[in-house]
Amino acid sequence: MPASQLLRAADRTPRPWKNGGGLTTEIAVCPPGASLEAFDWRVSSAEVGTDGPFSQFPGIDRTLAVLEGVGMTLVVDTDPPAHVTPASAPFAFAADRPTHARLTEGRITDLNIMSRRGVWRHTVKCIKLTSRYVFASKAAHWLAYCHRGDVSLFAGTEAHTVSSGDAVLATAEQANILPTSSSVLYIIEFHSV
Repeated sequence: MPASQLLRAADRTPRPWKNGGGLTTEIAVCPPGASLEAFDWRVSSAEVGTDGPFSQFPGIDRTLAVLEGVGMTLVVDTDPPAHVTPASAPFAFAADRPTHARLTEGRITDLNIMSRRGVWRHTVKCIKLTSRYVFASKAAHWLAYCHRGDVSLFAGTEAHTVSSGDAVLATAEQANILPTSSSVLYIIEFHSV
C-alpha cells in the first residue's frame, strides 16, 4: 500500500446490513475485500430510516457518529440510553451486545467504525478546520473522512484533493491538511494490539 490513497465516494456501492434492515456503504475495510464476518477493521456509512435493532458483531468494538439528521438514542444492553447527535462526540460500544436505536426525528446518516477486539483498537475524533492542520500518527493505518467542505491532504509523497464524502486511507506518520473552505473531518486511527 502506498503511504496514502484516495477513496472516492463515487466509487462506493451500498450493500445490505448484516441483519437485512437497511443498506451500508463501505468506505474502507482491512483486509481489503473482507466479508462482514472476517474483517479486522471496517469504516462505513449508513442511512437509518426506522427504529430497530443493530446487527451484532461478535468480538467487535464499534464507534458511531451521526453525520446528518437530528440524531438517535442508542440503548446498549442494560446500559443507560445514549443520545447521539451531529454535535455530540462519537459513541463507542461493544458491537456484540444487543443494541437498539430509536430515531429522534426522522432519518439520519451515520459513520460506523469497527475493529476486532484483541487484534486492533481504534480512536475517532471530529475536527473542524478553517486553517492548516498538521496531523501526526503512530497508528498502523489511519483514515481521514471528509464530512463537509473540501481539503488538500498531503501524506507521504502523495497529495490528494478530498471532497465531501471522500476519504484518505494512509500509513504515513504525518499529514498536512489545508481546507479550501470551512471543513469537517473525522480522523480514525487503527492501532494493532
